[in-house]
Amino acid sequence: MESKDGGSAAESCGQSKSGLNRFTLLCALLASTNSILLGYDIGVMSGAAMLIKENLKISSVQEEVLVGTLNIFSLIGSLASGKTSDFIGRRYTIVLAASTFLVGALFMGLAPSFHFILAGRIVAGIGVGIALMIAPLYTAELSPAMKRGFLTSLPEVFITLGILLGYVVNYSLTGLPLNVGWRLMLGLAAVPAVAIALGVIAMPESPRWLAMKGRVDEAKKVLLKISSNPDEAELRLREITKAASFVTGPTGSPTSAHVATAEDWAGQGVWKELLIRPSWPVRRMLISAIGINFFMQASGNDAVIYYLPEVFKAAGVKRKKQLFGVNVIMGLSKSSFVLISALYLDKFGRRPLILLGSLGMAVSLFSLGLGSKFLGESSRKPAWAIVLCVVAACADVSFFSIGLGPITWVYSSEIFPMRLRAQGSSLAISVNRLVSGVVSLSFLSISNKITFGGMFFVLGGVMVVATLFFYIVLVISIIIIVIRTLNWNWLV
Repeated sequence: MESKDGGSAAESCGQSKSGLNRFTLLCALLASTNSILLGYDIGVMSGAAMLIKENLKISSVQEEVLVGTLNIFSLIGSLASGKTSDFIGRRYTIVLAASTFLVGALFMGLAPSFHFILAGRIVAGIGVGIALMIAPLYTAELSPAMKRGFLTSLPEVFITLGILLGYVVNYSLTGLPLNVGWRLMLGLAAVPAVAIALGVIAMPESPRWLAMKGRVDEAKKVLLKISSNPDEAELRLREITKAASFVTGPTGSPTSAHVATAEDWAGQGVWKELLIRPSWPVRRMLISAIGINFFMQASGNDAVIYYLPEVFKAAGVKRKKQLFGVNVIMGLSKSSFVLISALYLDKFGRRPLILLGSLGMAVSLFSLGLGSKFLGESSRKPAWAIVLCVVAACADVSFFSIGLGPITWVYSSEIFPMRLRAQGSSLAISVNRLVSGVVSLSFLSISNKITFGGMFFVLGGVMVVATLFFYIVLVISIIIIVIRTLNWNWLV
């Protein structure tokens, strides 16, 4: 049976009296560093895009395409990653993500023209899509139930740290010649990609994946390493092997006649079970997971981070050092709050934090819209309006880091039962990347029509709708998990 956090009851019992295993924490940290790739790109591209536009004389539409392409093509990586990770394993999928991003980063750093940068962002986008799915999935499958919220939120922590790193690199390199600065900014992304690929050597394979492949002895060895004591390892192994033994038949009814083996299971039938003939609980899981991923990006968080220098440039801040300095302040604020959320996620629960974060984002976006509207229509550019915009932007990303940021990854990886987890998560995160790409590709064009202030008012309205969705639908998902814990062992 699963606990409310998506783990087993046995795991919960085994962990309630023991602390977090250090090796588990190390593995979760190494896996989550994969997410730093996206964070660094978001942060560094907010400054590099402005320099590329100035150096290569590209239009605002081309700037949007440059920014949004990575997010659109990460959709391919997200969709492919579920089946891939079921086939080659979670660990090698992490290597695949880092290697793909490495190739893209080298393309971007050495690009002689706009089209070469675009090609690099397409390749890097596929790597990012894989990384966003596999990091929280691997961490969730390795983590004990009582610590899963904290550990599974680590990818968002590393995304945020990557954003801050990108901001600092922007600020540090802004004095270089235009044609050198942006190439160095983008090319430096290859460094964390190499480090991640090498770090995987120290990581074990997911014990849940090993059990689904019939490699129970190997799963036991891993569990002995990542558990606090042998008894806990036995409890977790019993639950994992029991879950791996259950297969849903074509009618949706549970059967235990088939135990997965390395030769005959690689995620077959899961897409059919998710999309063509979903049972009532599976359908509700999909609505919750896809909904939270949709609103995570419909909030415009990535676009705000990407284009904030353009917003302040339009508001009258002209010096690059000042523009990038505002980004660093915002990055520090975002990093502080995501750490607080990660540490207290298991204590306060998912729903209160996501409701607080969503409401806070709505108020912040309306305030940012008000300040931007006033600056856009005033010739004097008063200091108080600029300060309001800076504070509101910092508040927006901070409330995102309290709620939607970390909790989206936690929900996406823990709401699905083990058999559906990889491909269910990949589907939800594919929606995440698609919406992120659409918002990034259209943010400047829409803002040119309705002004930046009008755009922030629209995003604030989206967050009001998101808050209502979370208030209603996430209650249903919690009820489903409780019912599943009591009756539906076959879904574990």
